[in-house]
Amino acid sequence: MTQASIFSEQSTVIAHTALAADQYLLRLHAPKCAGSVQPGNFIHLSCDQNRRRLKRPFSVLRSAGPQGWIEVLYKIVGEGTEILSRRQPGERLNCLGPIGNSFSLSATCKYPLLLGGGVGIPPILFFAEKLKNTRHITPLVIMGSEITFPFKIQPSRIMVEGLPEDAIAGMALLEDLNIPSRLTSKQNYAGCYHGYAHQLAALWLKRLNAHQRTEVEIFACGPAPMLKASAELSRAFDLPCQLSLEEYMACAVGGCAGCTVKVVDPSGHIQMQRVCVDGPVFSAHAVYPLLSSQAASGSSD
Repeated sequence: MTQASIFSEQSTVIAHTALAADQYLLRLHAPKCAGSVQPGNFIHLSCDQNRRRLKRPFSVLRSAGPQGWIEVLYKIVGEGTEILSRRQPGERLNCLGPIGNSFSLSATCKYPLLLGGGVGIPPILFFAEKLKNTRHITPLVIMGSEITFPFKIQPSRIMVEGLPEDAIAGMALLEDLNIPSRLTSKQNYAGCYHGYAHQLAALWLKRLNAHQRTEVEIFACGPAPMLKASAELSRAFDLPCQLSLEEYMACAVGGCAGCTVKVVDPSGHIQMQRVCVDGPVFSAHAVYPLLSSQAASGSSD
């Protein structure tokens, strides 16, 4: 989990698309960031070019280094994102990034299991595409949402042993890359598994033999209840697990220490680390006590 080199640049809005349930897909021309961003990194983006102090952190969904663009997927949740939703192509926004560390796959992992929930889906999709294109490894991607999914859904043509036959909904973009994906929700969406992402993942893990499980690693991003469930899943099957945490941030570069979390080091001592620059990706076993206290209620996706 290496740290990114941070650049500050004036990005330009290339496209801005409104999606279902107050979700938006924003494409920015930000060549410095696009040339170095990795799955798990995030950007700190101004929401209005005339209000430079109003910045918000966003995970990166996709990037194209040669073309110089990055994409972020976000949902309106407050003043900043509501202001950002009004931005039009051609407008310029200050972009600070990429920030933080990234997901890291070990040399022995043959079966990456990627879990994404809600607004935590973007880095999971970015990582899946990166694994396929650069490592030539095909992950299994399971994503959950209790609001309308912000992307095209289609019945998956890629069969996955151990999963219910009626849980067939997948993401079209991943299907085009020949990456198996499955969607979960408790909203009775057609083709989706009725439950949470970690529950469907457990069904898949149970059908693996003991040797295959030694080659599995879990990567997850989403709200705290989902991260807690992912950490518990990794412990139940004795698997390595990396979690991308989401915290409110002010400076996003480690100066204010407003996004600190408790992390348990290998010797069992508790340390305070900053999600923005020490993370956002942490070992599940290091932050599990934190997640246990934060995720006392709510769904896991």
